[in-house]
Amino acid sequence: MPKDFLIRLRCPYGDEDRTMLLQDRDESLAQILETSFDFECPVHGVQKEIPISGNERGAVGGSRRSRQTVVAEPISAQAKPRSSPRISIHIPVMVYGWSHNEISFHEETTTLLVNASGGLITLGARVSVGDTMFVVNKSTQGEQECRVAYVGPELEGKLRIGFAFKQQVPSFWKLDRREVRISKPVRVWVRGKDRTGQRFSQSAMAVDISRHGARLEGIGFLTWPGEVIEVKRGWRMARFRVIWVGDMGLQAGQAGIYSLEPGKNVWGISL
Repeated sequence: MPKDFLIRLRCPYGDEDRTMLLQDRDESLAQILETSFDFECPVHGVQKEIPISGNERGAVGGSRRSRQTVVAEPISAQAKPRSSPRISIHIPVMVYGWSHNEISFHEETTTLLVNASGGLITLGARVSVGDTMFVVNKSTQGEQECRVAYVGPELEGKLRIGFAFKQQVPSFWKLDRREVRISKPVRVWVRGKDRTGQRFSQSAMAVDISRHGARLEGIGFLTWPGEVIEVKRGWRMARFRVIWVGDMGLQAGQAGIYSLEPGKNVWGISL
């Protein structure tokens, strides 16, 4: 006898939590709870998720009534609280795996958003929702197996890819969320070696400043990840390690730097 089921689906980023009614199904409740269903998150688009809960409903005497006391939750247009706070930060990562057509890929990129459940990146590989891939945090060499949870519109010829860890890993990004970041731009001088080994000295703008680092704008392709540079403002100077360099496009001319002398405040502002 066909049955109806009420299932609850959740976006892996926690931006949407909704209930769906499945009608005239021949499967058992156990089978339903092991099946992936499509639903649309207003933030991340179409998702394919396994239900986090479900109830069976049935038809008796030609009219439908619940076999259990079940109150259907309304499909809310408003996003529910996220599973963990999202942070907009560029972290260099290496991503590898196999797309749905079994084509392997190996690509370096940087994050756009991160949280304890995963992140958002741009990727040239043509992956699909549900594909498995591996993400390596280049700053720590930590690695996690992930599932593609969202495929968005292209940005500079690359797809926006949302990925989810198998379970929350708050320590993977090595972020101290209590650390204050100052968005006020600060003009600094940067000295180091360019990609040909020649020394350079130029001005740049520092933004997203914290006790442990900053993002530089206007630095161009003069340096690369792993290089040590000097940042100076007025008479203050400290050494930093470059942890990522922006590609062509929106991140062109940008670089993320991490302080090798965190006790020094070269910015001239209170942190």
